[in-house]
Amino acid sequence: MDSIFKALNDETRRSILELLRQKDMTAGEIADAFDISKPSISHHLDILKRADLVSSEKKGQFIVYSLNTTIVDDIIKWIISLKK
Repeated sequence: MDSIFKALNDETRRSILELLRQKDMTAGEIADAFDISKPSISHHLDILKRADLVSSEKKGQFIVYSLNTTIVDDIIKWIISLKK
């Protein structure tokens, strides 16, 4: 759970999750939405993958990233359980 909160603690990573909420994207498409280097985007994607917030699938020469909604549902359930 610590890796999830570490991943969510960064504004750029939260913005990447917002993009992926709309549609699956390649790293290049994600990078085009930001004014930072592609290696920085790759670093952010790696942290999101290690937290299991995004998944990746190789399609031809590209890697397509998508939001892992299962883990997001688990986080929401955990947060709601704190309120009870």
